[in-house]
Formats: sequence, structure tokens, C-alpha cells
Amino acid sequence: QVQLVESGGGLVQAGGSLRLSCAASGRALSTNAMGWFRQAPGKEREFVGAVGWSGGNTYYADSVKGRFTISRDIAENTMYLQMNSLRPEDTAVYYCAAGTYYRSGYNPPYVPRYWGQGTQVTVSS
Repeated sequence: QVQLVESGGGLVQAGGSLRLSCAASGRALSTNAMGWFRQAPGKEREFVGAVGWSGGNTYYADSVKGRFTISRDIAENTMYLQMNSLRPEDTAVYYCAAGTYYRSGYNPPYVPRYWGQGTQVTVSS
């Protein structure tokens, strides 16, 4: 069983930056990566990116490549999402997840199994 707790959301102006954290307790043997998703009002939940438990491999959705960076602090068992050059369309509830990244056969390539409670990010224009 894995428990995930996000923090760091808030209100920021367009062009600004924000860093989200996801603290994990435990690690489910059936998972190989932690990930981020987001859900804007009236839209489906969208894959943002993922990082392997070892922190060595990262994967991003095209919509955030070059602006968002995912990292892991293994000692703290925490994942981070550094968001730069934020846009109003990045406004959403951001969810942390623990699950499995697949090199092929899945779109998006990450299947979550455990979820955090979510944290709101609002980008004003």
C-alpha cells in the first residue's frame, strides 16, 4: 500500500513558477514509477509526466515538455513537479500517483494505481 500527499499548489500569474511536492509513504512492489496528472474543470484527467522510483528516468506529456520538470528525492521518498512559464491553461487540480510506466502498448504510457488527494493550481492571465 502506498499513501501519497501533495502540497505546493496555489495561485500564480501567467509566466510564473510553482513547485509541487508529493510525499510517499511506502512503495508498492507492483509499481515502477511515480507520476503527475491534472484535471481542469469540465475536462478529463490528463497525464503530465512520470519518474522512475530510482529517479533516473523521466517522461513528459508533449503539452508540458520544456516547461515542467519532474524529480525525485529518494531519501525523502518525495517527488517534485517544477512548473515554469505557467499558462492559464495549466490551471487544474494536480494529482500525484504511483503506478507503472510502459515503454509501449499504452497511451498515455503510465497507468496509475494509487492516487493522492490533489492540489489546486490556478494560473491567472
